[in-house]
Amino acid sequence: MEWIIGGVIAFILVLVIAVAVVVIVTYNGLVQSRNKVKNSFAQIDAQLQRRFDLLPNLVETVESFASHEKKILQNVAAARSGYLSANVAKDKLAMNKQLSSTLKSLFVVSENYPDLKANANFLNLQEELSETEDKITFARQFYNDAVTMYNNKLQMFPGNMIAGMFGFKEEELFNVEDEARDMPILFDENDLTDEEKERYPQKCPHCMGVLDGTRNCPYCGARVV
Repeated sequence: MEWIIGGVIAFILVLVIAVAVVVIVTYNGLVQSRNKVKNSFAQIDAQLQRRFDLLPNLVETVESFASHEKKILQNVAAARSGYLSANVAKDKLAMNKQLSSTLKSLFVVSENYPDLKANANFLNLQEELSETEDKITFARQFYNDAVTMYNNKLQMFPGNMIAGMFGFKEEELFNVEDEARDMPILFDENDLTDEEKERYPQKCPHCMGVLDGTRNCPYCGARVV
């Protein structure tokens, strides 16, 4: 009889130890994956910071050649202000998307200013901004891969149980479509001058950004023509 009791106790101890090992290994794996997500976004954030740090110099350069393009310059400044005040990753990426769209419009407008197009500082800034955006795109893909792996662990057994016990939360992927859909209204028609209304008479029905004559909206990318 005693050996039966001893066997049951031994079995319970082995089971408890096995469960403890599974919990510890799963928990550590979730922590490791979560830290990888944080680290991968830190790489994006560093490139975002570098990109937005270039903006004051860009605005100053453009103003010296095309000061009356105030609406575009205001939106460049607004994107930087929005980024600096953003506290969560999704908001920062949304500001970067807004900046990318605004810069596209700015570079289109620069075609009307030969002296600006030929300015060495403007060309260098344009190249640096483009290179940084490429790095952000690459880093975002790495981030999305890390998020996918982390979320998979949260959804699969036994990770889903451990995650619930210790408060792990799923992270969101950064999709360009989501950023475009969540972008704020950039222009109010009442804020446009008569000259700007003549130059940019139409607004995008999706984000209300003022169109620059292209087939695609320079702000949200939607096809409007």
